Amino acid sequence: MSQPVPPPEDNASDWRLNYFNYFTEVEEHFQRARGTSLFLMSPLDWALLESWKNSGIPLEAVLRGIDAAFDKWRSRKQRTQMVNSIAYCTQAVMKEAQSMADNAAGLTSRGGEVEAPFPVEQVKAHLERAASALAALDGYAEIATAVESIVEKIEEHLADPEQLDQRLTALEDKMAAIARTRLSDGDLFNMRRELDFQLKPYRSKMTTDQLSRLEKSFLDRKVFERFSLPRLSLFYVA
Repeated sequence: MSQPVPPPEDNASDWRLNYFNYFTEVEEHFQRARGTSLFLMSPLDWALLESWKNSGIPLEAVLRGIDAAFDKWRSRKQRTQMVNSIAYCTQAVMKEAQSMADNAAGLTSRGGEVEAPFPVEQVKAHLERAASALAALDGYAEIATAVESIVEKIEEHLADPEQLDQRLTALEDKMAAIARTRLSDGDLFNMRRELDFQLKPYRSKMTTDQLSRLEKSFLDRKVFERFSLPRLSLFYVA
């Protein structure tokens, strides 16, 4: 699938804001579409959003897909059960993403520096906390040093926030790989069983590639929680 292209300059600021509020925007939009603010997203939902974000699925495509999925659900004469997972919207989201990619095929991505979505000090504090936490954990000293190197040139890195986030995500992948080697067979079995249980109603709606990405995101999120590892991505800046 083609990579998402930023919209015209007059909407660039909104696009950057939405990009770095991906999870919150989708969660709130899904709640509104579902008609309840009491819904809490499951680990499967969070992993699915993370896989879409990492795959470059535009936020707008996700929001449109959610609306389309609920419109289709409400048009049914018989609705035997409520929509209880964002996974239900997968096919509609992929369709919207492809449509946007096709429509953007003739557009040219704008280069140059972009305005940082967060104050420099906020990002710096986020990464310093993460580096400190990693330095205190056995086996993560190299990654802690890499994060500290990024902090030293944080202004330079924030000139291109998307590239910075890609660097941080790559480091998170290394962290998850280390953590997985420390899981017992029982831990891994239980994680996969939970994934299979939550994914079962939606497996037929996803492609093999989508399932593979979702499994990775789900298991990564689980190992981060299991070993209390700090998240590095700008999506977790508080």
